[in-house]
Amino acid sequence: MSKTLVAYFSASGVTAGVAKKLANVLGADVHEIVPQEKYTDADLDWTNKKSRSSIEMNDKAFRPAIANKVENMEQYDKIYIGFPIWWYTAPTIINTFLEQYNMDEKTVVPFATSGSSQMGKTNDDLRKSCTGAILKEGKRFDAGVSKSELKCWTDNV
Repeated sequence: MSKTLVAYFSASGVTAGVAKKLANVLGADVHEIVPQEKYTDADLDWTNKKSRSSIEMNDKAFRPAIANKVENMEQYDKIYIGFPIWWYTAPTIINTFLEQYNMDEKTVVPFATSGSSQMGKTNDDLRKSCTGAILKEGKRFDAGVSKSELKCWTDNV
């Protein structure tokens, strides 16, 4: 029997809201990706080239530490992975998450939140981190996405 996980990283709570709605629509388990060091407002200041998020995103090899793990990841066949769009891609903590598990033969479906930025080069940046997985094209959602919109999207994934 196929089992689905919705894993997400949320810096401000917006992605968390969408992820929980999505998990409800799918009847999926939910896992919050918790950074070992919480992001502060100053860390998230994209206009400051010396902010933590700016430094991380300017070094594609950077892998922020994660404080928690998914128990029994092998039980999941499909993983929806959610995050806010940072610099037109996924935050590098998403790479950290994907690289700590064997993704062989799993289906990975990215989804993101942003007021206006699209998915950009997200799949290109995630592909190497989930070797062996079937990486689907992701989709960006607004904070207020409805359950019916999410259902329509997942029916077509």
